[in-house]
Amino acid sequence: GPVGAFWVSLTGSTLTFSFTGLVVASVLYSLPFAVQPLQVAFEANGRGPLEAAYMLGASPLDAFMTVASPMALRGYLTAIVLCFAHTLGEFGVVLMVGGNIPGETKVIAIAVYEYVETLNYAAAHTLSAGLLIFSFVVLVLVYALNRQFPIRVVAGPRR
Repeated sequence: GPVGAFWVSLTGSTLTFSFTGLVVASVLYSLPFAVQPLQVAFEANGRGPLEAAYMLGASPLDAFMTVASPMALRGYLTAIVLCFAHTLGEFGVVLMVGGNIPGETKVIAIAVYEYVETLNYAAAHTLSAGLLIFSFVVLVLVYALNRQFPIRVVAGPRR
């Protein structure tokens, strides 16, 4: 299609069966999981801080970058973790876009599938348990960091 042709003209390579294509497809597929936490984070801030920034002479971009965005940092963190967790277990998009090229586009979810397909349940269980433990540790660390280091916004002119 036109997007693929544009990509080939820019880079000289295709997105299919490549790590780059895998990353692009995973980002697009997981993006909806980022919308809700970001929406909640920005709505929780209210309009007051932005209006104060405008009254102090900030441009819309300046107000977003120095006021709204730092105040929504927890929302960004939550969105990143949700997208990461979703991408970790992704199977269909990985297989369609990236294929199963060892050393290039093979991911843990595909390896688990291959082990189950070849009736090597012990290896599939080990990989699945490792994936589960890794995901759990990441979520616990993010939760702990959110509690340990609360986000504080320091107001003031930026020059």
